[in-house]
Amino acid sequence: MKTIQAYRFALDLTPGQERAVLAHAGAARVAHNWALARVKAVMDQRAAERTYGIPDNQLTESISWTLAGLRKAWNVAKQEVAPWWAECSKEAFNTGLDALARALKNWADSRSGKRAGRPVGFPRFKSRRRTTPSVRFTTGTIRIEPDRQHVVLLRLGRLKLHESARKLARRLDNGTARIMSATVRRDGGRWQVAFTVEVERAERHPVRPGSVVGVDVGIKHLAVLSTGELVDNPRHLVAAGQRMRHLGRALARKTGPDQRTGRRPSNRWQRAQARLARAHTRVANLRRDGLHKLTTRLAREHGAIVVEDLNVAGMLHNRRLARQIADAGFAEIRRQLAYKTEWNGGRLIVADRWYPSSKSCSGCGAVKAKLALSEREYHCEACGLAIDRDLNASLNLAAIATETEPAGSGPVAGRGADRKTPFAGLVAAKRQPGTAPGRSDRDRPTARQDYQPCAH
Repeated sequence: MKTIQAYRFALDLTPGQERAVLAHAGAARVAHNWALARVKAVMDQRAAERTYGIPDNQLTESISWTLAGLRKAWNVAKQEVAPWWAECSKEAFNTGLDALARALKNWADSRSGKRAGRPVGFPRFKSRRRTTPSVRFTTGTIRIEPDRQHVVLLRLGRLKLHESARKLARRLDNGTARIMSATVRRDGGRWQVAFTVEVERAERHPVRPGSVVGVDVGIKHLAVLSTGELVDNPRHLVAAGQRMRHLGRALARKTGPDQRTGRRPSNRWQRAQARLARAHTRVANLRRDGLHKLTTRLAREHGAIVVEDLNVAGMLHNRRLARQIADAGFAEIRRQLAYKTEWNGGRLIVADRWYPSSKSCSGCGAVKAKLALSEREYHCEACGLAIDRDLNASLNLAAIATETEPAGSGPVAGRGADRKTPFAGLVAAKRQPGTAPGRSDRDRPTARQDYQPCAH
């Protein structure tokens, strides 16, 4: 099975190498801004000509928005726009032009309805101070040295890695991987190189192919499994809150930039900002490490994993819980499980967004009309079952796998519920308490016929 996978490593650059990388990132920004200004000028000119009643066939010739078209226009004007263009690799200018071509295509597709999701705005100019320095190499020399501690890139030369690249080097030596591109960018004060690799992955199978686990994510516990396991929520952002407040106050006392007056930030402000950025990067790395370990373990052990289709963007509008929800990373858990289950031979089942997993009784199937968030224990009025709220939801999610097809993955179409949950008195509890829900249960709410899986 061939997949596209990324390998990211930290770099230890010398001052000269850092200046060279910044020069390439600046070249990408110059090419992007020049091409964007050219596109905007042509668009404004054609719009003005239309107001004068000029026919479309006599308007100013439009400029192509494709990468090939932008690159052709840049090659014609680069000697005048950037006389120093020969000092940087052509990949630097290609990076900026490719980013603009993608942004223009996304904007056009969003306006025409071809692109799903939130509306995409028109591309904006890149700032030297606010834009993350980045440059992407797709051609030329891209290799890992035999010592696995250095990487060689076009025009940048031999760069030292902060850690060993043995995992990627082994695949390259065995012929099961091919480097497609390498991107160097600065993230949280540290330079990193990310390799986009085409990997030939061997067929794998979960340790327990017939095992089904329901995963209910939350704030009190990061995940509650239907097996009864409780995964603690580390709350990395809360743990680092005191230090971040201290660094934020120290930053506020320094002389920062002011766009209204054109004031430049002081050196102390820049150092304080770097310290705060490193603190945020550490929290993000800790969160990412914990989520990867959890999702990898679940994908390797269980044959089927059932999760909910949560509206995380809507949940973040809750001003009391937004910080905790963002710190937990609900959407990241589902994103990682989506490709890791495919890699390990399992399947991921996504329950309908309106399926009442918390309101339904895992014993008899009765559904409550309302269930306050403060009620942490589920009490069934039909069968008298008393169980932890999150564990009850995970059991209901695990029961979904028995009602879906044994092969494939994706959203569940037969376990949905309407937006209005029926009262428990209207649902007949025909099963005995403690029995597992099955396909023959007619007490469950029917599926929404107009349900369409949400694209993420």
